[in-house]
Amino acid sequence: MNVTIRGQHMEVTPAIYDHVIEQLERIKRHFDHPILVSVVLSVEKLIQQAEAIVHVDGRDLHSRVTHLDLYKAIDEMAHALDRQILRIKEKKSTHRTDEHIRDHLEPI
Repeated sequence: MNVTIRGQHMEVTPAIYDHVIEQLERIKRHFDHPILVSVVLSVEKLIQQAEAIVHVDGRDLHSRVTHLDLYKAIDEMAHALDRQILRIKEKKSTHRTDEHIRDHLEPI
């Protein structure tokens, strides 16, 4: 997994970097091939924002979360990406199953 983490109006400390990588591990378990992830962490006054774009299977998945706590924003961002990936994988498997059933039905 290729991860790019950038801070906007803030410094990305090793602890924040490790937390982002740890949270993005749940995305990695869904795929065997390399994934490109771009994360932007920003702060404006008291609002912390975590934004990520994941390039996978010819698609770009996007998640942007704002929260008062940066770690919570990162957690929610990773959770939202995980849900999107599961939804896409579920649609693919359902579509393949429907095609398989349709191919094996006898014509009337």
